[in-house]
Amino acid sequence: MPQRTFSIIKPDAVRSGHTGAILAAIDQAGFRIVAIKKESISIRQAQGFYAVHKERPFFADLCAFMASGPLVLMVLEKDNAVADLRQLMGATNPANAEEGTIRKRFASSIQENAIHGSDGEDTAAFEIGYWFAGYELI
Repeated sequence: MPQRTFSIIKPDAVRSGHTGAILAAIDQAGFRIVAIKKESISIRQAQGFYAVHKERPFFADLCAFMASGPLVLMVLEKDNAVADLRQLMGATNPANAEEGTIRKRFASSIQENAIHGSDGEDTAAFEIGYWFAGYELI
């Protein structure tokens, strides 16, 4: 049975013109795009989304970065979607990412690392619900 996960093409990748190439990599990896939208978010929205990290030293910088320009929010579906997307994305630090992964190809730093993907099924459910209303997922 297909599984759903959530992903964001981050502002650095959108700004650098990599949206199309990242979407192509996701498509070539067999994901079905259930829902997609491009928008700019507020720092407040970023703070709510990343609330799990609110005590971490990078929280304020992360929220400011995510609100710094347009991003692409997506709900993706395929068998083993969460794990497969994380493998396709590559390591958080692009210097440690495997060749061919999205982060190796398009990321410039740990923070400006091109893409976000849910780290588990529960996280995916929260993240999908945070950005998409049920009627958008039909």
